[in-house]
Formats: sequence, structure tokens, C-alpha cells
Amino acid sequence: MHTHTHTHTHTHTHTHTHTHTQQTLFNHKELQIQYRGFKNECPSGVVNEDTFKEIYAQFFPQGDASMYAHFLFNAFDTDHNGSVSFEDFVMGMSILLRGSVHEKLNWAFNLYDINKDGYITKEEMLDIMKAIYDMMGKWTYPILKDETPKQHVDIFFQKMDKNRDGVVTMDEFIDCCQNDENIMRSMQLFENVI
Repeated sequence: MHTHTHTHTHTHTHTHTHTHTQQTLFNHKELQIQYRGFKNECPSGVVNEDTFKEIYAQFFPQGDASMYAHFLFNAFDTDHNGSVSFEDFVMGMSILLRGSVHEKLNWAFNLYDINKDGYITKEEMLDIMKAIYDMMGKWTYPILKDETPKQHVDIFFQKMDKNRDGVVTMDEFIDCCQNDENIMRSMQLFENVI
């Protein structure tokens, strides 16, 4: 009997942990693996922008990832001190891989808002899009194939800038992405890119 209850609780806890892990953060093992990789690349425990560029150059040998790595680094470097600690890294990754849609969009907004003034301008969006195109090289997603970054951004921006004031706020961004399947699909880029 005792063993039975034990197995039962075990399965229960397992499923519970599983859903919990999916919704929020990484489980212990995943963190260990990430930490090992991180330590391997960055023995000092912090990453600077060049390291980010090197890592991304390995991920995307067919394109030029340096611009995207630069923007991504800025998004991970939450206190803007020019280096990303393992904690910064994991916080970013856990949102991107396990966060809610809202959290992911929040993070994406921060990535697009290059000068971190709380608004996205068309230029900022174009810079990021170009960086993604450069990085993808010839393997650009089929969904993006026929459009140049500029056309792509024009369409996105028009949809997002509801009050036509030339900038996109966090609310406009999140609202628009959540209600537009195509935009969400392009946003999935992040998950494949990171």
C-alpha cells in the first residue's frame, strides 16, 4: 500500500512540475545544462557583446548575425552596464522559451525599442528586421521570402500604430500582436532565432 501511494504521489508531482516548468521557468537540469554552456563560453560568468556575436556567428554561419547579436545583447543587458550575467541571460531565456504570450511580447517590445525610451519607431523596427534578414542569410523564412524588410515593416507599423502618432507604445504593440495571427507568426521568429 505504501509503495502504491508513493508511486501515485510521484506521478502526480511529476505532472505538476511538468506543467509548471512549461509555464514558467526551466527545471533544474535545464538550468545546469545552460549554465555549463554559459560557463564554457564565458568562464568569467559574464558575457560581453563580442561573445554574443561569436555565439551567434556559430548559430547562423550562413548569414551575418552581428547586428542582431548587438540588439539582442542590449535586450539581455537589463541594467545596461555592457555585460550580461548568467542571471540576466536565464531571465531572458526563460521568458522567451517559457513565458506567457504577454511576457514574450513584452520582451520583444524591449528588443525593438532600441534606445529604450518606451516607444518603437519605424526606424527601430526596420533596423531589427534588417538584422534578422541579414542573420538568416539565404535561409530566410518562407513566410518572409517575398517581402523586403522595408515593406514588411510598413505593413507591421501601420497595423500597430493605432493612433497614427508615428510611434508604437507597449500597449499598441502587445494589443496588435495578440490580435493578429500573421504578426504573431513572424514574432515566432524569435523562438527559432534564440
